Amino acid sequence: MPNEKNLNTIPVGTLGLIPLESCASLGQKVNQYLTEWRAERSHAQSTALHFSEYSKDSYIVKAKNPRFGSGEAKGTLQDSVRGTDVYIMVDVVNHSIEYKICGKTNMMSPDDHYSDMKRVIAAMAGKANRITVIMPFMYESRQHKRSSRESLDCAIALQELVGLGVDNIITFDAHDPRVQNAIPYSGFENIMPTYQFIKTLLRTTPDLTLDSDHMMVISPDEGAMNRAIYFANHLGVDVGMFYKRRDYTTIVNGKNPIVAHEFLGDSVEGKDVIIIDDMIASGESMLDVARQLKARKARRVYCLATFGLFTAGLDIFDQAKAEGTIEKVITTNLTYQDPELFNHDWYESADLSKYIATLIDHLNHNASISSLLDQSERIQSRIQEYKEFGTISDNYKAPTV
Repeated sequence: MPNEKNLNTIPVGTLGLIPLESCASLGQKVNQYLTEWRAERSHAQSTALHFSEYSKDSYIVKAKNPRFGSGEAKGTLQDSVRGTDVYIMVDVVNHSIEYKICGKTNMMSPDDHYSDMKRVIAAMAGKANRITVIMPFMYESRQHKRSSRESLDCAIALQELVGLGVDNIITFDAHDPRVQNAIPYSGFENIMPTYQFIKTLLRTTPDLTLDSDHMMVISPDEGAMNRAIYFANHLGVDVGMFYKRRDYTTIVNGKNPIVAHEFLGDSVEGKDVIIIDDMIASGESMLDVARQLKARKARRVYCLATFGLFTAGLDIFDQAKAEGTIEKVITTNLTYQDPELFNHDWYESADLSKYIATLIDHLNHNASISSLLDQSERIQSRIQEYKEFGTISDNYKAPTV
C-alpha cells in the first residue's frame, strides 16, 4: 500500500482509468489495487467537495474502438471524463486481438493499437483535466534513431501525443530513453523494473549465493550495459559484456545480421550468471549468449527481460532448457503473455500491477514519485532478507527507524 503521508494533498481531479482492450488484464489488476486502497484510506477531508468520488467501486472509464466493415475505426467513451485525471493504458505489442476487414480476419498490429489510443484521446475532446498515457512498451521504440534515409517514428509519435493534449507519458525500460528529447517540455518517465526482477528471482530461486565469487551479471550487448551495471551494483557482483559483430553489408528482417558474439569480462566458470536486457524478441540472440556462457562453464544461466515477446515461439526455449543451456526466464506482465507461457517450468513472471497502481495513486495527488522511482532501499532490504532466510516474503515491509 502507498505511503499515506504522501497522499494528504487534494487530488488533481476524479481518477479515471482507461485500460484499452490490449491492456485489459493488467488494467483490471491496477484498478483492483486502487479500489481497495482508497476504500481503506481515511481522509480528514473525505466529505469535502475535492474528495467527491474519491472512493469508488471501480475507476475504469468504459471506452471502445468499434470498427466498420472496411477496417476503419473510431473511439467512443461510455462515461464522462469532464474534469477527470485520466490514465490510459495501452499494450502496443499485444498480438492476440483480431478484427474483421472486408470479411477477413486481421490481427491488430502496434500501429492499430497506437491509432486506437489516439482515437480514445480524441473522443475526450479536451474535456479531461489531465491525460497521462501509460505505454509500457514504447511505440516504435526500436526506431529511435535515423540511419540514412529512415523515419524517426518514436520521436514523431511522442510529439503527436503531446499535440493531442497528453500531459505525461510513462513507459518502462525504453530501448533508448533519450528519445524523450523529442518532447522536452512534457512529462516523460522511463521506469526500470529492477526491484520486481530481483524480487521474483529471489522468491523463486532458493539456493543463490549473492557475491562476486558465485554470481555475475551479463550484458548481451553494449546497449544494455547501463542496465547490467545497475543490476550488478545492487547485487554486489561483477559485470561482463558481449558485443555483437554484425554484417553491415546485408539487411535481414530490417536489421544487419549478427555474425558472432564476443565476450569481455572475467571468468564465469562455476558461477550463476544473469543475462539482462530490455526485451526478448525472437530470443535467438539471448540464447546464443547463454550457449556461449555455458561453453565457458557457467553453472546456471538466468535470462531476464522486461518484455517477453517470444516472436519465434517457445520451442527454442524448451530446447534450451532441455539442453541445460538456461535455468529460468523472467519477464514482466507489462505486455501480453500467451497463456501457454505459464505451462513451462522455465518461465516466471514479474508482476508490475501493484507498482503501476502506486504510481497512479501518487500522481493523482500530485505527490512526488521520486521515492517510487528509486527503489534502492527496497532492493537492499530484500537482498538482506534473502541472505538471512534463504527466501523472501510476498510483501515488502519498510525497515523501522
